[in-house]
Amino acid sequence: MDRSDSIVIIPTYNEKENIEKIIRAIFSLEKYFHILIIDDGSPDGTAKIVHRLIDEEFSDRLFIVERKGKLGLGTAYIWGFKWSLEHGYDFIFEMDADFSHAPADLPRLYEACAVEGYDLAIGSRYISGVNVVNWPMGRVLMSYFASMYVRLVTGFNIHDTTAGFKCYRRRVLETIDLDSIRFKGYAFQIEMKFTAWKCGFKIKEVPVVFVNRVEGTSKMSGGIFSEALWGVIRLRLDGWFKKYPKAN
Repeated sequence: MDRSDSIVIIPTYNEKENIEKIIRAIFSLEKYFHILIIDDGSPDGTAKIVHRLIDEEFSDRLFIVERKGKLGLGTAYIWGFKWSLEHGYDFIFEMDADFSHAPADLPRLYEACAVEGYDLAIGSRYISGVNVVNWPMGRVLMSYFASMYVRLVTGFNIHDTTAGFKCYRRRVLETIDLDSIRFKGYAFQIEMKFTAWKCGFKIKEVPVVFVNRVEGTSKMSGGIFSEALWGVIRLRLDGWFKKYPKAN
């Protein structure tokens, strides 16, 4: 296996239209990345496409973990974090499969951590205005005001608290008790950022443009937003009473 210090974790469920394109787009970058796909039993054959690419072209830099059934976004990333730490990666990324996160922005997140010295880099839709393309206005407003709500309740000064495009230094994921992360959906993204902040890690928001998926089906649901609404209150209570490990 050709070594890389960076791995991009991409959770998938029914992403056959996008998965090969996103993999090739990442591997076409000048910066050398590895990719870990976490597939939750996609019935559309997403995993078969990934296995074909591994067998035919990318056995040294593309990996897949297959899980039985939809077990939640948060548990997919926790699984991926642990796998990545065990395999020695220094920079661990979260990214969607549907091109809502531009592969070309991966090196910018990497630079924020590897060169500028931040512990967590967030691809932020809201740090320089509202940079969202092709989302219905109702969803833009819901997302934007959700982040405002998180800041108001928790005192956590991050503009895009629900962003799912991130780069972690490995020490962040080694410090956080990953088994104690309780949320599985939308609130997972908030909880991870909030926990990193409470641990004292340095966080940077890197402005990106978020583009709504063109192919495939969105996985968002009302239950995800409900989890986030009540989850933020629980995080605030944790912030008062819970002891967080401190950054080394």
